[in-house]
Formats: sequence, structure tokens, C-alpha cells
Amino acid sequence: MGFQDTLLDSNGKHYFKDCYIQGEVDFIFGSGQSYYEDCVVNATGWNNFTGFITAQGRKSEDDQSGFIFKGGSVVGIGHAYLGRAYGPYSRVIFNETYFSSVVALEGWNSWNFKNHESNFTYAEVECKGPGSDRRQRVPWMKNLTNSQLEQFSFSSFINKDNWLSDLPVSLS
Repeated sequence: MGFQDTLLDSNGKHYFKDCYIQGEVDFIFGSGQSYYEDCVVNATGWNNFTGFITAQGRKSEDDQSGFIFKGGSVVGIGHAYLGRAYGPYSRVIFNETYFSSVVALEGWNSWNFKNHESNFTYAEVECKGPGSDRRQRVPWMKNLTNSQLEQFSFSSFINKDNWLSDLPVSLS
């Protein structure tokens, strides 16, 4: 829990499951290649400020980094963008996530990377809840096909080399 820069999701592959992550500004940030499964993301709504949940720093088209959220929920008070660009190829995908009304209508923000919007991969797939209405989202948000979404599945995006099965503890 924190206000800004709560979770530094930096270099390498990361798997987060059943986590509670709270903050207001860029509280999940960095350039990791990460999969968030069934996590609760809570935006604190400090002082009527519209917050930013993610600040993902993908630097090039070949950069494998990105934040994938599967299931879980985005809750809180006030309003928060799902993400703002922390790099010219920023990549964040929410898949089957519950969005409360905390999600800002525009959804996403290009921040210091205006004119790079076509390079971003910001997507919401089969999300539910009062904050999931995409009619007022930014026009450069991506609509992923099933085959595009497959490259961001658990087995393809984070565990292609099966590294998680080598851990000394069970993940089930």
C-alpha cells in the first residue's frame, strides 16, 4: 500500500496472484514482463485527484515487457486512469477484470508520449462492472482478436519457458 510508485515492476518476468495493490499515482510502474492474476487493485482517490494505476515503460517494439491483468478487480474511490504511458510502446491489458466506477471514462492517458499512441497496446477484453463502459475511451485503445490475445495468455506471455514449474513451492 502506498500513494505513488507502490510496486516497482522492473526488469524480468513476474507473476502476481491474489495480491492486494493500493495507491493513487503510477502505483504499478516499471518495465517488467508481468502477469497479475486475480489481484485487487485499489485506487485511493486522494484529494479529488484523478490517479493513474499503471505506468508501463516498454521502450521498443521488440521489448517483451508489459503488464497483463487477468481476472481480479479495479476498485476504490474517486477516479483513476487504467494507465499512462511510461514509455513509447507502453503495454497494459486487462482481461476479464471487474471495473468499479473508479475507472476514468477515457481509460488511458498518453502522458509524455503524445504522438506515440499508435505504438501503445492498451486493451480491455471482456471486462465487467460499471467502469467497463468503453464508449468514451480514448480512440487509440486496441481491440484485440482472439489470436492476438493468446500471445498474452499465462502460458504464452509469462511461462513460455515453464520457469514457474521450477519454483520450490506450488502455485496451485
